[in-house]
Amino acid sequence: MKRNTYKEDELLEEPFDIKHIIRASSYIKKYSKAMAVALFLSALAGITGLVAPFITKQALDEAIPAKDTNQLYILVGLLLLAFIVSVIFSTVRSRVMARVSQKIIYDIRGDLFAHLQKLPFQYYDDRPHGKILIRVVNYVNSVSDMLSNGLINMILEIMNLIFIVIFMFMVDVKLSLVVMAGVPVLAVFMFWIKGRQRVSWQHVSNKNSNLNAYLQENIVGARITQIFAREDENAVIFRDLSEDCRDTWMQAVSYSNMIWPGIDTISVFVRAAIFLFGLLIFGQGNESLGTIVAVSSYASQFWQPIMNLGNIFNNFINNVANLERIFETMDEPVLIDDAPDAVPMSDLRAARERGEQSGEVVFDHVSFSYEKGKEILHDVSFTVKPGESIALVGPTGAGKSTIVSLISRFYNLDSGAIYIDGQDISKVTLESLRSQMGIMLQDSFIFSGSIADNIRYGRLNATDEEIRCASKTVCADDFIQGMPDGYGTVVKERGSTLSQGQKQLISFARTLLSDPAILVLDEATSSIDVRTEKALQAGLNAMLKGRTSFIIAHRLSTVTGCDKIMYIEGGGILEQGTHEELMRKKGAYYRLYTAQMEDVAS
Repeated sequence: MKRNTYKEDELLEEPFDIKHIIRASSYIKKYSKAMAVALFLSALAGITGLVAPFITKQALDEAIPAKDTNQLYILVGLLLLAFIVSVIFSTVRSRVMARVSQKIIYDIRGDLFAHLQKLPFQYYDDRPHGKILIRVVNYVNSVSDMLSNGLINMILEIMNLIFIVIFMFMVDVKLSLVVMAGVPVLAVFMFWIKGRQRVSWQHVSNKNSNLNAYLQENIVGARITQIFAREDENAVIFRDLSEDCRDTWMQAVSYSNMIWPGIDTISVFVRAAIFLFGLLIFGQGNESLGTIVAVSSYASQFWQPIMNLGNIFNNFINNVANLERIFETMDEPVLIDDAPDAVPMSDLRAARERGEQSGEVVFDHVSFSYEKGKEILHDVSFTVKPGESIALVGPTGAGKSTIVSLISRFYNLDSGAIYIDGQDISKVTLESLRSQMGIMLQDSFIFSGSIADNIRYGRLNATDEEIRCASKTVCADDFIQGMPDGYGTVVKERGSTLSQGQKQLISFARTLLSDPAILVLDEATSSIDVRTEKALQAGLNAMLKGRTSFIIAHRLSTVTGCDKIMYIEGGGILEQGTHEELMRKKGAYYRLYTAQMEDVAS
């Protein structure tokens, strides 16, 4: 039974350490000035707020006992002024940090997407796309607040804590020591909950990733689900994955919700001790009521930044797993990349326009495997002359598509080398190699947008006239003109409003428009009806003229006119030659072709 990768929890490749935070700080440094301004404003707002208990103490100890209404009015005015200033500074700071947070999201997501664009096909083959998507969208959104506001708030709360302690000790040393006695209790509590909380939120991250992967797979495969009436079974799987998300989240949030009540409980006991101790001293006449109220107020404020730090710590722990996943993706090795000494490949199009022979492809003892120990190609060697059309035929899984993928250097070779016009393709830049190739796949991918934009994807500076000319050549113009808005007709994601044949014709036009020097057609006409294919043949001949071409086709009648046919089987080229030569040889190609013709006749 097929292994369901969406049910597998992702394992972290390395335990989290401070290096991740140091690495993340690179995104913060770019906005250090704005964050410094926000920190300064926050500090002013915090200090302004700390004046209130002093004002209250003055009112209780002097203004009220002396019945000095003028002084009381002044104190009330100062209290109101402090509140207004604090609100203004806090509001400006919030706006500054909102902009910084969005810029950090933009930077991280941009870097992550750019890296994903460079990763080899194998990376996407091995992972559910939903698990990749959740990292780019959900995880980046989640960690951005931690990297921006989280850092600022942590520094601010530490500063507030220091100022509160200073103000509190200025009022009364003995009562302040009562407050400080609760700190060791808090330290023990936080140490106990730290490890449990991180592990639990890692589990939440895993289960959400699994659910997202299954949901993405189900949306893409919705038609197959309905064809095979799998709605009920899929609903059961989705329910199980949702229950996993719910259960792990409930467990994780139970630890998170313990932090605030835990700190609050310690705060209540400390404040009770202040009143108890203060009243005993007050009873002896050593302390004023204003002093006790002021210290109690500072004690309340003392625990507030600690509770806020607890929430910051809580948010930090919740997002650590997400940060790890993001950097884990960024650390995926780019296996297919330019060599350090890579040079641009020679311009094959320009050489062809000058009338020079270009586009020679040489396989020199090439061996390749997708998985270690399971060779697909073994010691394959052949030479394709400039402008030749080569047909690759043979049984499914023999390595036909692998050969054309290796020419485009979508994978690295196990051994051997591939040369184009004498240049080792492993030593030229990928952009200069792939920009000169036109690859037409069996699964023609259509992007959401207009038909014209999809065709122009092959050459962004192409004019409308050039787009229509390419479409006419491949017999796509008629059906495009018949659509509601012609070339401006907007198609939905993956071209869901188009037939498979229409998708392939649009892909043909896109490939032709790019004017490739080397052309690859991988089952490119598999979804096109026979009548359209015959009409298309003239366009195909125009595409093949003067270009080195590789054509993969199971329908052998479409490749009989190729300059050379290679029969691929058993990890290599079993036989090769023209159609007539191979038919006279009466080998594997002869048997395959004869069997197909008999099937057509019957």
